[in-house]
Amino acid sequence: MIRFAYITITYNAAQVLQRTLGSILQQDYPEILHLIIDGASTDDTMKIVNQYIERSNAMDNGHRVQVMSEPDKGIYDAMNKGLRSLYGDYVCFLNAGDFLPAPDTTSRIASAVANAPLPAVLYGDTDIVDNEGRFLRHRRLSPPEELSWKSFRWGMLVCHQAFYARTDFAIATPYDMQYRYSADVDWCIRVMKAAAKENVPLRNLHMVVANYTEEGQTTLHHRESLKERYRVMEHHYGRVQTFLLHCWFAVRALLKS
Repeated sequence: MIRFAYITITYNAAQVLQRTLGSILQQDYPEILHLIIDGASTDDTMKIVNQYIERSNAMDNGHRVQVMSEPDKGIYDAMNKGLRSLYGDYVCFLNAGDFLPAPDTTSRIASAVANAPLPAVLYGDTDIVDNEGRFLRHRRLSPPEELSWKSFRWGMLVCHQAFYARTDFAIATPYDMQYRYSADVDWCIRVMKAAAKENVPLRNLHMVVANYTEEGQTTLHHRESLKERYRVMEHHYGRVQTFLLHCWFAVRALLKS
């Protein structure tokens, strides 16, 4: 069976963590590793995590849960710790507050790639939810039928939480710590670049695979995130193309207003 790993980064996330853990606990697919990387939380985060481990053990659902709680240098440092502890076939980063949309989400993803060479990336759609986990809307940017590393020059067409990277590509591509808010964009691009270099395809799952909480760090630091994302795009697509594309984005926004 295809083995999936979910990595959840936490820091004082007690208010929103339960729905994330619950959505993985309810998955009817047995081959799941859940890595929880905590940044030494001072609230009830670890209490909730320990209760989750007890419930998972009692259910005997085949899931394995591993926890690390220690100070870190930020979310991307924590994600790199998760990559260093990783095994299995695919990894997805599902952070505190985000959750899988249905108990059969993982099994449906596994069915989509059964009996075939494993693509480098599995990707799908995302729904946006509020801080209470209630549906707000479908994500404005939707994944294309044919995705490549060049696709992201039009924006992050696939949400980080809906991006399942094959673990060999993921482990070989640690997050770049020079970025504070947009290392996930850079990481996805570099994973897809590596896949293209080895001529390994990407697969559109044609399903909603993640519910994403709107109020994340990128939203809280919107201006800084946009500046940093521009730097990421310059690095991968060049200064001229990035500048011209952003001019087009500005014109398009004016035409819509």
